[in-house]
Amino acid sequence: MSSHDDFDAANAGQGLWQACAEQLAQELPEQQFNTWIKPLAAQVAPDFSRVTLLVANRFKLDWIRAQYAGRITALLQDLYGQPVQLELALAQRESVVRTYIRPAAPQALEPADAGQVAPAGDEGAFRTRLNPALTFETLVEGTANRMARSAAMHVAGSPGHLYNPLFIYGGVGLGKTHLVHAVGNRLLQDRADAKVLYIHAEQFVSDVVKSYQRRTFDDFKARYHSLDLLLIDDVQFFANKDRTQEEFFNAFEALLAKKSHIVMTSDTYPKGLANIHERLVSRFDSGLTVAIEPPELEMRVAILINKARSEGSEMPEEVAFFVAKNVRSNVRELEGALRKILAYSRFNQKEVSIQLAREALRDLLSIQNRQISVENIQKTVADYYKIKVADMYSKKRPASIARPRQIAMYLAKELTQKSLPEIGELFGGRDHTTVLHAVRKIGAERQQLTELNQQLHVLEQTLKG
Repeated sequence: MSSHDDFDAANAGQGLWQACAEQLAQELPEQQFNTWIKPLAAQVAPDFSRVTLLVANRFKLDWIRAQYAGRITALLQDLYGQPVQLELALAQRESVVRTYIRPAAPQALEPADAGQVAPAGDEGAFRTRLNPALTFETLVEGTANRMARSAAMHVAGSPGHLYNPLFIYGGVGLGKTHLVHAVGNRLLQDRADAKVLYIHAEQFVSDVVKSYQRRTFDDFKARYHSLDLLLIDDVQFFANKDRTQEEFFNAFEALLAKKSHIVMTSDTYPKGLANIHERLVSRFDSGLTVAIEPPELEMRVAILINKARSEGSEMPEEVAFFVAKNVRSNVRELEGALRKILAYSRFNQKEVSIQLAREALRDLLSIQNRQISVENIQKTVADYYKIKVADMYSKKRPASIARPRQIAMYLAKELTQKSLPEIGELFGGRDHTTVLHAVRKIGAERQQLTELNQQLHVLEQTLKG
């Protein structure tokens, strides 16, 4: 093989990994992607049969193997069209230690886990970890996020007073991370000397691991207990991590005592968090708790137009309305649809139009055309469990009725584009927190109870036809 062929093969290999990384960037929260996936370097075999990812240290290797290896392997195989073996290599000065990937269940990493070397810390200059592009000015406002945005702006303008802590919850891709970054950026704009830190809960866990293994808890406390503003994403990741919860509780108390502010995000409201100590949940719930919902139509249109403009393109309003009507779940999926349309436009050298959008999103639209109604779900579940359809929206609470009702709520969230408040309204005007509780409860039990999983599978197949 000539050197030119070697160069082409290497480029093609890097292209495979780049395509995989781009897909992961769409699927994962930004902080998770930046922390665990973005730093990886890939070595791809000339025949694409093996992809080796070089990882900085043992802790990161174990975490990536447990949390992401299965999905990375599946993506590589989907992109290449043939089996690809994934290998993680621990790069060291003297040697490279390799570990081959076998699918494994995710494991919680705690300081008690032996034989792990903690990731390199951030010793030296204080870093805020803030993304300067995520501000209140670049956040599209709508009814879905208006209350959360208003509370966040109040905190940024007057930290340490009302709404402490501020707890923001909602589904994936709705703008929670954007909002907490905006708080930090606004405070630094007003007070350049403020000590602000944005961090994902996974990074806090790894910092606890590091401090235990290196016996550097004085440094850990000096860093976290001295902040003016702590912004922490996805606190549900603290579940089942007792030592991490203990240290976060201590940091929480220390920060409140010195009138520093804490802003947290989660995928559920405080009392809906599973496997978090009650005293920590009560702290989470002691300030202001606000929800971010999926964006309404007008907000989705504005997001598409603004995002296209920020990427140097113009999206006609009628195209934005067409896309917004068909992509309703979250902002991240909207942005993914926009990228597909813009890429399709550039590749085919055609202007953005409704017809072009229809072609670019044909797979998505074919799914949308088979949409399932909440009413059909209620009828199907009622028939299956031999209760009346009216029981779905009644106030009756015996287990023989409440259980099928929760299952119907779960299926409504999984199989339709309805928001939690919309589903609650169709179930007799119930609050969205009731729906969220049912969705989390049935989702968790499905993983543990074989019989329930089989029942749900039968219902899903029946509804999908």
